[in-house]
Amino acid sequence: MPVNSLAAAAMQWCVGLVLACCALLGATQAMAADPPKAPGDTVADYWREVRQGMPGVSQVQGAEGGVMINARGETWRQQRNGPLKRYGGMILLAMLGIIVLFYLVKGPMKLSEPPTGRKIQRFTPFERFAHWGTAITFILMGLTGLAILFGRTVLGPLIGSDGLGGLLALGKLVHNYLGPVFLAFTILLIFAFLRDNVWQKCDTEWIAKAGGLFSSGGHVPSGRFNFGEKTWFWLGVTFLGLFVAATGLLLNFPALVDRTRDLMQNLVLLHAIGAVLLLAMSLGHIYMGTVGVEGALDSMKTGEVDETWAKEHHELWYEDVKAGRSGHP
Repeated sequence: MPVNSLAAAAMQWCVGLVLACCALLGATQAMAADPPKAPGDTVADYWREVRQGMPGVSQVQGAEGGVMINARGETWRQQRNGPLKRYGGMILLAMLGIIVLFYLVKGPMKLSEPPTGRKIQRFTPFERFAHWGTAITFILMGLTGLAILFGRTVLGPLIGSDGLGGLLALGKLVHNYLGPVFLAFTILLIFAFLRDNVWQKCDTEWIAKAGGLFSSGGHVPSGRFNFGEKTWFWLGVTFLGLFVAATGLLLNFPALVDRTRDLMQNLVLLHAIGAVLLLAMSLGHIYMGTVGVEGALDSMKTGEVDETWAKEHHELWYEDVKAGRSGHP
């Protein structure tokens, strides 16, 4: 073969080798930058997006209709079963402990003078109806709410999972259906006692002496309700009572709001926090209205109190009634 032909063939072979190497290098870089996906990767990517809460396409209408999994649901569960139950239980137990200690140290508040036998009307039938309606529904709501929040921890080991499941199913029905009834009675109670729970000058003295609970000077003069009772009315009944009832109403009827899962979960936490605080305050009110103050329970049962009781506990109100300056109850 002529030399020129051999040189040309060699040159062509070298050029082809260089081109082949360049093509191989380019393919290798392309594969490294964007490797081909295995058949299962698309499915994995899909479920990864679902777990992250990314919305998709759905025939379901409404808020978050295209979201299959709420990514923050586990965080909510940990908050409910962790800090809420732990600190909520501590608050309730601490309040019970304070009441027991107060009873052991102070004892019931007895009348310093014997009853006269002469009665004064303290509560009207409507006021007693509003009070007992609120009290009964509140107690039922409180018991079922405590079972829902602490049932697995407290009742589960005692009655087993089957018994607990049946009890909570019934308790949830009672809780849900009585919620609007409790709200209605709370509103009645507020209107019934609103006019007698305004600030008076005597409240300053009551605050300074803590109602006479820790002094030997006897009871502090007050109007129809003292500052402690007014605090319960405004902070307990009005603020916390309406707050708990309102959040519960939204949970009962989620169509009233744009019911995203985050909103409903937050409402559950807020509802439970408010309910724990309301229950803690109510324990003090229940104690003072039953065994803590002699004659207090009879006043709500019959609507009447003895003149001695009225003079010792609500002297300014007693004087107004005796002088005819008060037209109610």
